[in-house]
Amino acid sequence: MSRRGSVELQKLHTKQVEIARLFQEHKKVVIRCGRRFGKTALLERCAAKLAFTGKRVGWLGPKYKLNAPTYGNLIHTLKPIIQSKSKIDQLIQLTTGGLIEFWTLEDENAGRSRKYHTVIVDEASLKSKGLKEIIDQSIRPTLLDYNGNIIMAGTPKGIDQDNYFYEACTNPAEGWHEVHAPTSANPHLDPEVVEKLKDEYPPLVYQQEYLAEFVDWKGSAFFSEDSLLQDGHPVPYPERCDQVFAIIDTALKDGIEHDGTAVIYYARNKFHGTPLVILDWEILQIEGSLLMNWLPSVNMRLEELAVLTKARQGNMGAWIEDKASGIVLLQQARRAGMNASPIPEAMTAAGKEGRCLSVSGYVFQGLVKASDYAWNKVINYKGQTRNHMTSQVCGFRMGQKDGPRDLLDCFTYGCAIALGDHKGY
Repeated sequence: MSRRGSVELQKLHTKQVEIARLFQEHKKVVIRCGRRFGKTALLERCAAKLAFTGKRVGWLGPKYKLNAPTYGNLIHTLKPIIQSKSKIDQLIQLTTGGLIEFWTLEDENAGRSRKYHTVIVDEASLKSKGLKEIIDQSIRPTLLDYNGNIIMAGTPKGIDQDNYFYEACTNPAEGWHEVHAPTSANPHLDPEVVEKLKDEYPPLVYQQEYLAEFVDWKGSAFFSEDSLLQDGHPVPYPERCDQVFAIIDTALKDGIEHDGTAVIYYARNKFHGTPLVILDWEILQIEGSLLMNWLPSVNMRLEELAVLTKARQGNMGAWIEDKASGIVLLQQARRAGMNASPIPEAMTAAGKEGRCLSVSGYVFQGLVKASDYAWNKVINYKGQTRNHMTSQVCGFRMGQKDGPRDLLDCFTYGCAIALGDHKGY
């Protein structure tokens, strides 16, 4: 750490220092970087240093919740010289005259009526549409008073002409100075661990998330059928397992065009055999008022599966998305004495594609398999007779704008909860 007065600023690694120098040389810098490179840490230090020297900084993130950790980090760093702060408005004013003001990219008028020396846009690739309009119409006018600069950073999210982060990185006519920083550019990471990443993730995921390359996802199945099979075949029910559990994804609407209510049942083994086996699944369209009558059948099926798999810890209950009809289901389950937990907010907030990316490594490494029963199960749903679980999971494509997702959501939630760390990933 380096000290300036009573404020300690985080020490930057070599590549971060190289990029930081560019902020003074160019008015528009876009950073295309891999996961864990340290882009947000670099941007936070930049914002803190500017505000420490009396500058006004505007910070934009995709959502309020994604801004919150940075707001907290800057409060901690700048605490000795904070004059006032507002967690609700996400505003920090310093005794030096400096200021850091947070906005979300959900607000198309972000920054209007303000003036800044520097504007920082973090996780810019997550704003799929409308970012260019926000920057041109709302943000750039805020830089006129001080002839300020703008910094944008993110990890690629496919090849998408509507995504302005992609345009800024690839189209010289937009006038951005692009910097490329793969995960390996962070010298604080173990080189051997970083090198192994390519063996732990599907090739396109590795290219995008760690090499920070723009990849074309069109036509590519994200989860292959082979990844859920063992030597080309589904696996039998485990003779023994640690526990069984279920993931429930609910929907309130029951028209044919809407999602249904889905459940996937799993067996978890931490030390022996396949870590996660899909035992069974179900999907149906059911009115919200009837979900309470359906829920006990989930618990009964879990009890049956616990016996069949000799689950040492037994039936661990269900995880349910804590919104819409899921809130009522959680309450009903607790009243009935059924073990039920809300799916962690971090997972639900990640979005469908974010969840798929996060669990892709587990699936690619063969940690998740489909049982004979689940793989060969066929039912009629919305007039179509098929295995809807494999259809949704193995039929998913990145950038897919529509199509059923209920069982896909159950699949990604189940992988994250069973195989992820304490944060779920």
